[in-house]
Amino acid sequence: MSRKRILVVEDEADMAELVAMHLRREGYVVDVAPDGLKALDLIRSQPPDLALVDIMLPILSGTELVTELRQDPRTSAVPVIMMTAKGEESDIVVGLRLGADDYVTKPFSLSVLAARVAAVLRRAAAVTDGTGILKVGPIAIDADRHVVEVDGRAVALTVTEYRLLSALAAARGRVLTRSRLIDQGMGIRAVVTDRTIDVHLASLRRKLGDARGCVQTVRGVGYRLAVGDGQLNETT
Repeated sequence: MSRKRILVVEDEADMAELVAMHLRREGYVVDVAPDGLKALDLIRSQPPDLALVDIMLPILSGTELVTELRQDPRTSAVPVIMMTAKGEESDIVVGLRLGADDYVTKPFSLSVLAARVAAVLRRAAAVTDGTGILKVGPIAIDADRHVVEVDGRAVALTVTEYRLLSALAAARGRVLTRSRLIDQGMGIRAVVTDRTIDVHLASLRRKLGDARGCVQTVRGVGYRLAVGDGQLNETT
């Protein structure tokens, strides 16, 4: 199996080298970009398996970089962990709303950072198995047959529940806002409230049974489908 490639986007050279050195010791191939624009060029030319992005960057800020990545089909699926010294909840929420997968607040433990990287890469590993079936943990979604199974057991979902689950699975662990879920699950012309989405997802969780914990609430942001870590989870 080839080693995962990580791009560290950090303008402080000492910090960038420290993070890169530790991740290399963990077995990753690591590149470094000193600003957002250089990072954007690198990611577009050869998308990494994950990008570690500082918020405060020259030329193109971290939030601007994430926005560009998520709007480009070539880079929209690249997992992103944001690094910030601010630690303000508002900054964290902004990053997650833009499409970041996770965040770490400076100063951080390098071992904790490595654990976060591993967790995001695990979530991003939700892929089809070659038969067109998307798998996330015990959940299997067969788009051709419009069937959902949990540990091999068929689960009867409404059309809306199926669309919501499919949208969350396709996001590969990223947080989707309620407005995004409304668009993808009910259509852009639907006139519904955030609470409507919450009700549908509560019903979806009940039907998923033992796998209900995979549908996770990120307070103040939205929902994600993930397995194996609980850094941001507030499951209801």
